[in-house]
Amino acid sequence: MPLPPLLARTFAQGRLDAETLAHVDAIHMPGDAGHGFDPFGLHRDFVKMGLAITMPIYKRYFRVESFGTENIPKTGPGVLAANHSGTVPTDGMMLWTDVVLKASRVPRPIADHFVPALPVIGTFFARGGMVGGSRGNARALLSAGELLMIFPEGTPGIGKHFRDRYKLQKWRVGHAELAMRHGAPVIPVAFVGPEEQMPQVARIDVPAMGLPYVPIPATPLPLPVKYRIHYGKPVPIDRDYRPSDADDPDAVAEAAERVGNAVQALIDEGLRLRGGRLFT
Repeated sequence: MPLPPLLARTFAQGRLDAETLAHVDAIHMPGDAGHGFDPFGLHRDFVKMGLAITMPIYKRYFRVESFGTENIPKTGPGVLAANHSGTVPTDGMMLWTDVVLKASRVPRPIADHFVPALPVIGTFFARGGMVGGSRGNARALLSAGELLMIFPEGTPGIGKHFRDRYKLQKWRVGHAELAMRHGAPVIPVAFVGPEEQMPQVARIDVPAMGLPYVPIPATPLPLPVKYRIHYGKPVPIDRDYRPSDADDPDAVAEAAERVGNAVQALIDEGLRLRGGRLFT
């Protein structure tokens, strides 16, 4: 039985302070015009519940610090394109939390096909803004002026070998095509920290379960590394390309490479600033 909004609200009210609750109440959400749920299942009370779960991890475990939040558009369509790492996708939860708190927007994570199908978890994530990664979903959200959250590396990013940390894996181009077609800027985002949280030593393929694989990590839980999130200046794909360029594979590849290069540059600068400090 799905968790009703009243219980989600009660859970959040017992764990969030009045300032955070008021902050979420002030954020415009598509469901405000109807019955609280938007067409994809987003609901304000579940955003509060999500924050009640993630904020202790965000503030006390990973001690997230973010830079360049002024580069996140305050309104209108946009795409956050980030590197992906860590064996388990806690970077996605921390990015979602950071944007809600710092930019007063609820980003819409675009998930691989198997995530929405996960029992209970898929529904709960949808209530916080996640959508399945189809073109139709992304088109509808960008047309409505929403902010997408995309990890172009996909699951290969979180599953990379430790020796390949902070090196982008195959950089998919879908985010660039969407940005072109719907006139949206792309904000490059770089994580420094998650690559060291949970080194992976092996994996077990489980295609029958709908998952790409089950990771075998070196540690039972992610290590409490310090997360640093760097937001770069938007790549103006909305200004530098026409919507018709989305049908040109060369133009799409060029735009995606610009974004990937911007993310890698942010990673490199973030590593330089961090130095050898993993936990502070």
